[in-house]
Amino acid sequence: MVRSVRRTDEAVLEALAAAGVSTIHEAQGRTGYAGPDFRPIQTDARVAGNAVTVLCHPGDNIMIHAAVEVCEPGDILVVTNTGPSSHGMFGDLLATSLTVRGVRGLVIDAGVRDIAELRAMGFPVWSRYVSSQGTVKETPGSVNVPVTLGAVTVEPGDVVCADDDGVVVIPHLDTESVLEDAIARTAREAVKRRRLAAGELTMEIDGLRDKLVAMGVEFVESIDDTDPRQ
Repeated sequence: MVRSVRRTDEAVLEALAAAGVSTIHEAQGRTGYAGPDFRPIQTDARVAGNAVTVLCHPGDNIMIHAAVEVCEPGDILVVTNTGPSSHGMFGDLLATSLTVRGVRGLVIDAGVRDIAELRAMGFPVWSRYVSSQGTVKETPGSVNVPVTLGAVTVEPGDVVCADDDGVVVIPHLDTESVLEDAIARTAREAVKRRRLAAGELTMEIDGLRDKLVAMGVEFVESIDDTDPRQ
């Protein structure tokens, strides 16, 4: 059980949260996305935080309890298992402890329960399952070791961003460069949005018409124009 992790500056975390998961995913070369199985139990939550990682035994949540005491404000708890688990490993009591410590949310490769209570608390969760199946507290695991979350590896102290689009992970050393690229991408999209609102098409803005022609797509006025009998 490792007590300390590297942490990213608060201002960087806030800016990454504002950028959003999809923009960050694109900004870092379409990497870091945990996959479509991690779904939010709420809507409109948008967070970024330092990963405190937990590796549990399936159906046993003792290491989540152990991890609470090493969490600090601005963290996000990332829970994985040594094997598949659909147990409800987390609920409102653990969320209460994490809220007191300033933790911004949970990403868990298992199930959660007490969904109504979690939503009422405003504690955001991204999970693989919703499940009322209970757990035991019998098997040791690890806290703040590298873990595999869906399609990505999460190192303690990596930045985890999560919103309605899912979960993306940024390596700790890449956070500032990814933020710069995300800000630039957001600015470009703002310009494009104005042009689209003015009636322009992506076909012209992005040069897609020329690309389709180069692919061999033929533009005709009607289907009759392609009828060989004409």
